[in-house]
Amino acid sequence: MISIRNISIRFDKQYIIKDFSLDIQPAERVCLFAPSGRGKTTLLRALCGLQELDSGSIHGLENKRIAVLFQENRLLPQLSAEDNLKLVLPAERRHEVPHWLDLLGLSDAAHKTPLQLSGGMNRRLAIARTLAYGGDLYLLDEPFQGLDEATLKHCLQVVNAATQGKQLLLITHRQEEAEALCDRIVHL
Repeated sequence: MISIRNISIRFDKQYIIKDFSLDIQPAERVCLFAPSGRGKTTLLRALCGLQELDSGSIHGLENKRIAVLFQENRLLPQLSAEDNLKLVLPAERRHEVPHWLDLLGLSDAAHKTPLQLSGGMNRRLAIARTLAYGGDLYLLDEPFQGLDEATLKHCLQVVNAATQGKQLLLITHRQEEAEALCDRIVHL
């Protein structure tokens, strides 16, 4: 179980998160649902160890492999789609790259760089990279932004299947995504 207890995070003198607590059970899929500016991404950054807490504690992340999909794609622009995936895979798993590209509809783009791809294709590549990396815990921050309706539905199915049996924390402000992927919705 991941246990977030009474955490508070401030920027300057303004609280972004104040006395927030949440438990995420093993294999539970939780959505943090709130409008922009309510501290969702700040909480995700704290779970990744990228944001210090002013108070409170987070337990249960020890020895967990954490797969993160940030709001930004964070792709290396000089590398091909294929090579962006290879970066997160150990040598013995690099044979999986075509599978992940195909699953996200990117087979024809394997040798193109992010600069040669559309915004939606780059987002699907970022999703593919996160899923290929894999983990015990998936932290997904607005994972489907910029996708058209048909692509969104397909990506929801792919992410749902790939993350079954794992802990997942989804950050979104779109009800459809929350309902499709999560067992529980926490409103901030």
